[in-house]
Amino acid sequence: MTSKTNEFEGLKERTGITPKKKELYREAFTHRSFLNENPERATRHNERLEYLGDAVLELVVTTFLFNKYPEKQEGELTSIRAALVNHIMLSQVAEEVGLEAFMLLSKGEAKDSGRAKQAILANAVEALIGAIYLDQGLETAGKFINQKILIHLEEVVEKELFIDSKSLLQEIIQEELKLTPTYKITEENGPDHNKEFIAGVFFGETFIEKGRGFSKQEAERDAAGNALKKWKNTAKSAS
Repeated sequence: MTSKTNEFEGLKERTGITPKKKELYREAFTHRSFLNENPERATRHNERLEYLGDAVLELVVTTFLFNKYPEKQEGELTSIRAALVNHIMLSQVAEEVGLEAFMLLSKGEAKDSGRAKQAILANAVEALIGAIYLDQGLETAGKFINQKILIHLEEVVEKELFIDSKSLLQEIIQEELKLTPTYKITEENGPDHNKEFIAGVFFGETFIEKGRGFSKQEAERDAAGNALKKWKNTAKSAS
């Protein structure tokens, strides 16, 4: 992940945004690790903007879903929203937009791949939304969210990506085994600002599967999803 000489070259074409206060976007694309290696740079890392952007994203997506689906209840709306704004979806959006080209990272972070890279890119999307909101207001931030994130709504609904794997696993296992799955965080890796959790799912005292995530809830959902796959494969083999 490297930056260009003209750090915002191509940003308008990729995002539809023409920066007014460039320092906000510079901050949005600056990862903490870059400043650790370059303490002389007069900018802040993007975690405060990420915090703000997360709130703006939740507001815009929640309002859109509330208006689009008047027949759906709170639980299903929450699940659809979670599928639209999780790290997997936001990192996909970052790749589609090409945000990687603007990121300022340490040499070590620049070489990362997989889940670590996924988290960095997802957080950058939230930070960018925070920058757009401060620079040009809620309407412009909402337009970006509509064009780059809510465009995936049809895919989420059609593929049922919003189905809560924990609830589905609980329903199946309670019916089949008369047990309620339980979860335990077995590992925590990485720095506080970018921690990865590993969760195990258990049927009674028996360990079934593990999952990973950048929150405890995400790790538990991943573990539940993996347990569902394992359960379905076992059922097929037995039939």
